[in-house]
Amino acid sequence: MNSRTKQVAFSDLGIIKYKDGWTLQEVLFGETIAQKTALRNHPLPENHPTSHLLFCEHPPVYTLGKNGKPENLVLTEAELLKKQIDYHHINRGGDITFHGPGQIVGYPILDLDQFFTDIHRYLRVLEEAVILTLKDYGIISDRVPGLTGVWIDGANEISARKICALGIKCSRWVTMHGFAFNVNTNLDYFNYIIPCGINDKGVTSMQKELDKPVDMSEVKQKLQSHLTQLFGWELIS
Repeated sequence: MNSRTKQVAFSDLGIIKYKDGWTLQEVLFGETIAQKTALRNHPLPENHPTSHLLFCEHPPVYTLGKNGKPENLVLTEAELLKKQIDYHHINRGGDITFHGPGQIVGYPILDLDQFFTDIHRYLRVLEEAVILTLKDYGIISDRVPGLTGVWIDGANEISARKICALGIKCSRWVTMHGFAFNVNTNLDYFNYIIPCGINDKGVTSMQKELDKPVDMSEVKQKLQSHLTQLFGWELIS
């Protein structure tokens, strides 16, 4: 990792339609790549923020990754319309997942040349930030070998359940998309999909694990703190 502290522009977008969030990501992603290309031989000032971190929540929506299987959505178009759930086939990795209110969706648009050029490490750092946040609430979580994301009882074939899903895109070491962390999420929506294409494991949330709603603002603050510690960045508004 670069020894200098890198500034990352942070925005909490609140509740935003998935398509609007995706469009904003694409703009920032394109700007970051263009900036890298134009300034390859003319580095920016030390503290110029060329990376971004977006937090948001989405109205109910299913997203299918570029290599995902459409049959992992068990609703028809008419049923989606009736239930007022959006659906998008997008350009991230991974299969199908759900986004909705009560879920922290994080979109890091990072120039990994500023940090470390290792996608495996990048995913593990995102997972670790969520694991540490859950630990703050007394929830013990872990990883499942070969499966991306954060799990509760991951080693137990019967009770393993995912609490945070990850799916990213990376080009020229610039990332987009990110993670979906279930805090107070309505888990009923997961009944209509095979989450991440995994049909033998469940899905959970902080609210379900603690048997009470959790303060979203507090969780966001703790998550920001752990991400800052792990990446060594400075978040600026």
